[in-house]
Amino acid sequence: MALRPNLMFSGNAESALAHYRDALGGEVEIFRFAGTPAAEHVPAEWGTKVLFGALRSPYGEVDVMDAPPGRQGKPGDNFAICVDVADEAKAADVFAKLSAGGDVLMPFEPTFYARKFGMASDKFGVRWMVNVPSEASS
Repeated sequence: MALRPNLMFSGNAESALAHYRDALGGEVEIFRFAGTPAAEHVPAEWGTKVLFGALRSPYGEVDVMDAPPGRQGKPGDNFAICVDVADEAKAADVFAKLSAGGDVLMPFEPTFYARKFGMASDKFGVRWMVNVPSEASS
């Protein structure tokens, strides 16, 4: 299992990644909305925006995304904590416990980028993403 911060931006995630890389060093990876099933859920002009980006620095990893309109949060409240769990049953248990008393924002189910993924806001208002990585990324 691993915990990673995931920062949500309203269209400037790529600039944020460049800034963080300049400050912390490391390698950047970016996947864009265009050409993915997620593209149908965002405005057409979002094709070049960041669906998922990561900075793997000597200090750790931080993930970023351009969140669809209305889901990015406000500066300072624009994050979620991602939990990678290889075991699907354990991940389902983690998701159920984190979402208990809170709100499920995205059901825990198979996606095109993970064996299973879900997003919830816990009873304290903290957003969590539980991810069972695909075989290729495990």
